[in-house]
Amino acid sequence: MKKMLLFITVVCSLFIITACSTSNKDANKQGVAIKGATSEPLKVLKGPTITLVAKEAKQKLRNGVTVPVWTFNGSAPGPEIRVKKGDKVRVTLKNELPSPVSIHWHGYPVPNNMDGVPNVTQDAVAPGKSFTYEFTASKVGTYWYHSHEDSVNQVDRGLYGALVVEDPEDKYDKDYTLMLDEWVTNKKYINNQIKTMTGKETSNKSDQDSGMNGMDMGNMDMGQDSEMNMANDSHSSHHNNNNESSQGGMNMTSMNMMDHMGMYDLYTINGKSGHLIKPLNVKEGDRVRLRFINAGYLSHNIHIHGHNIKVIATDGQPINNPSLIKNQVINIAPGERYDIAFTAYNPGKWLIEDHGNSKGTSGMKAVINYEGIKKMNDKANANQSLSPINLTQYGTKSNNQLTLDQKYDVEYSMDLNVGMDSNKMIYTINGKTYPNTDPIKVKKGDLVKVKLVNRDMMNHHPMHLHGHFFQVLSKNGKPISGSPIMKDTLNLKPGEEYEVAFVADNPGNWMFHCHDLHHASAGMDTEVKYTDYQTNYKPKSSNSNKTE
Repeated sequence: MKKMLLFITVVCSLFIITACSTSNKDANKQGVAIKGATSEPLKVLKGPTITLVAKEAKQKLRNGVTVPVWTFNGSAPGPEIRVKKGDKVRVTLKNELPSPVSIHWHGYPVPNNMDGVPNVTQDAVAPGKSFTYEFTASKVGTYWYHSHEDSVNQVDRGLYGALVVEDPEDKYDKDYTLMLDEWVTNKKYINNQIKTMTGKETSNKSDQDSGMNGMDMGNMDMGQDSEMNMANDSHSSHHNNNNESSQGGMNMTSMNMMDHMGMYDLYTINGKSGHLIKPLNVKEGDRVRLRFINAGYLSHNIHIHGHNIKVIATDGQPINNPSLIKNQVINIAPGERYDIAFTAYNPGKWLIEDHGNSKGTSGMKAVINYEGIKKMNDKANANQSLSPINLTQYGTKSNNQLTLDQKYDVEYSMDLNVGMDSNKMIYTINGKTYPNTDPIKVKKGDLVKVKLVNRDMMNHHPMHLHGHFFQVLSKNGKPISGSPIMKDTLNLKPGEEYEVAFVADNPGNWMFHCHDLHHASAGMDTEVKYTDYQTNYKPKSSNSNKTE
């Protein structure tokens, strides 16, 4: 135990030294090797037939900060793909990167062989090769796509974009998508990460997989004031005394450890920070829809100034009878999406901003810009503590829902934790790391209930299920009292417990993993396996697939 504590102390000391050296100077001036042309402006591609080219570029994130990016079609994020309900979508991926790549359709119930997970549903697309993804746009809403090959690094460097399936019944005057992300500007980190991604790193491989050079301390509850999206409490959950890790009973909360996520020192909306973020132009009387997508690894507390708003959907799924709210934050965890609607009734220039005290928070600000208004009278208040929307009590009940007390064909308990293995942090499900975790075995038509418990007293774990939507039944033993909550990504703060349920209606082998991809790459993954499904896919031994 003393040896383990000493190791953690040394690692944390190294991290503090590294973090203190972080600079916001232009990354190109710092000596970062930047390949490819300057990134292109963010575009919208109308489907149903799309071509995405994975390639290198350099991108100006804010004045004075240009970094190398891996992109779809020359920008990070890649183009927003918009298709209509019922479209037969066909997306051809062409790989011009020096490493394999894939596309996962996050939140979308595609056929299993289109899910884009190397070693599970397909081999990653090798440099110079192509692959075509095909699926029917049967579900409307806000989704996104990203690489699932070495995703902890490839998503980090920009390989993602928005997917919007339009509802012909929706009538909005303005419809904006805002993709949230965080970036590291430290040149040493960027150079090491790209070397790892391209196979040019010669150091110990186990230290490369997380992209953090062996210093992964997880998405700890010690940095930004990031409340879980369904929370109505304050900061109490991470002080829970039930903090024994399954890995040797290590008391992790007794260690005053620095959150490595502080290395992410620049926050962006649609790949830009601060004054480079494009304003959201509206006219008085407009009906406005905002689609928020968190493509990063930190939660963000989003405050929309000056307006009464409604949360109309989460993870693309509608909220039943949402009420108007004002001056509350919407906590958006990694992988989650939230759709907001409001009527532009209050002429002016109004901020949309992230609330918190982290270094990058000040750059995550967009402006609602009314036509004809030139002066900004609104003031930032990112340090102010506002209550988060409590989604467990938001909206109203409906009859079309699963319940806690009905009979389920399959029940599974998922204990999430952190530990040590050979002097390295690991993230576990029921004490095991992937691929040794126990799968959830189902048959088509089964009703499945999963109990998730976060026994990790340091970290948030946004758990994402591929290929299905699940209904949230309870939080910390209390049934959901508002609208039915249908999601594919659910954030668990330290000590929290949820029960969720889904219908096994999409045969295949599906990942269920943490979407802080540092945690996923260090073991926090399992699979939902249909026992009555036969796949034709067999990984090629010559392919260097990296699932996370």
